[in-house]
Amino acid sequence: MAEWLRLRRGLFDDTTEAEHQQEMAEILAEEDGCVLVAERPSSTQLAGYLHVGTRKYAEGCDTSPVAYLEEWFVNANARRQGVGRALVAAAEAWALQNGYIELASDTLIDNDVSLASHLALGFREVERQINFIKKLG
Repeated sequence: MAEWLRLRRGLFDDTTEAEHQQEMAEILAEEDGCVLVAERPSSTQLAGYLHVGTRKYAEGCDTSPVAYLEEWFVNANARRQGVGRALVAAAEAWALQNGYIELASDTLIDNDVSLASHLALGFREVERQINFIKKLG
């Protein structure tokens, strides 16, 4: 749990410790999903992790429900070594074993590294969006 928390901090650096703990508990309680980790052969520190879950709908998908890559993070010193690819391959295997035929994902519109990683692993971009909020009252 401590290593997963360390990696989550790298992905969500604006999240409080309490929020991390709450979200991790919620993820572990999910019936349809899992957290996959990439171990390092010569260290106790994990190289990366991926949380794959399910959603009723995902942009561009023809099926419902759909497997969804919710969180994906590889430690900076383990990137470009196949860790991310291995995590996504494991997520794909999990999805297929659980009867899903599509894997969807998303990234922030300005995250060029994530976009390139997704495209390199066979994902195709299906939509771009900008979300808005207006506080009332």
